[in-house]
Amino acid sequence: MHVAASPYRCILAVALLLGGLAPPSAARAEVEAAAPAPLHQLRIYRVHPGNERAFHERFRDHALRIMDRHGFEVIATWQAQAEGRSEFVYLLQWPDEAAMKRAWAGFMADAEWSAIKQRTGAEYGRFVDGIEDRSLRLTDYSPRRRLAD
Repeated sequence: MHVAASPYRCILAVALLLGGLAPPSAARAEVEAAAPAPLHQLRIYRVHPGNERAFHERFRDHALRIMDRHGFEVIATWQAQAEGRSEFVYLLQWPDEAAMKRAWAGFMADAEWSAIKQRTGAEYGRFVDGIEDRSLRLTDYSPRRRLAD
């Protein structure tokens, strides 16, 4: 005896088949379009002349670890030169502005970070001559790509 398939099972089977045939990039684009765009933050530090090595050691060995503890997502870091000055540039990603503000408040109030800044400042003097800070929001036509690992 043959039992007819229900119309709902047929619809489900077709939907699964078509969904399985969709190119992965199309599925990824749909997910990305539904997800809210993250907030990025670009920070540029003008490193005090003569303290480049100490600055990078402190950032690499201490700041990154403490930032991670406070929820920072550091996407990339760069060295740059501008107007004959050494610069340190990094890019952060946040789910939203409130998360960014909470994390920065926690980092700046962190007792370990305060002690490290005090100790290294006493040993080396000034590390940074100026900071530029920019919040970046994706345009609606921006490709959503991550930097290569």
